[in-house]
Amino acid sequence: MRIRVVQQFWLLAVMYCMTGAATAERAGINDAAALAGLKVGKGVFLIDFTNPKKTAFYLDVIRGTHAGMLKQGVEPDFVLVFIGKTVAFLTTEPGEKLARNNQAQLESIATSVAALSEAGVRMEVCAVATEVFGIDNDTILPGMDVVGDGFISLIGWQNQGYKLVPIF
Repeated sequence: MRIRVVQQFWLLAVMYCMTGAATAERAGINDAAALAGLKVGKGVFLIDFTNPKKTAFYLDVIRGTHAGMLKQGVEPDFVLVFIGKTVAFLTTEPGEKLARNNQAQLESIATSVAALSEAGVRMEVCAVATEVFGIDNDTILPGMDVVGDGFISLIGWQNQGYKLVPIF
């Protein structure tokens, strides 16, 4: 019963976001003030979730953000850095219980990763986290790169001019 309620909540949330985006577009709502004079939007997203549903949801939101920037004439230059337990949702071989209880979310994550990769978004998975959570680096989803330390990567990208986009 609880899973059904959670699924309905996420479905309603996605439908609300999609309806909101369509309504905003019709009403002329945009990000023109923030994007004024900007040719490229450089952002680094630190992703550290303990829930595959939340991970799937925010990857969809990031895809929408990428598309929204393009639509507004700004080239998105995004890097996603995955740390913590999130790495358990980024493997072709998830644990049996995780796969059984979250099949739809894991499929959504894999679909978003493929679409983001195709769009040129760099995605990095922290090797410290894969080791801590027992994830074989060779099973990380295609289109993602395993890096030595997600925190070091995050510091490096910020020093290269990428702005931190906090997600929590």
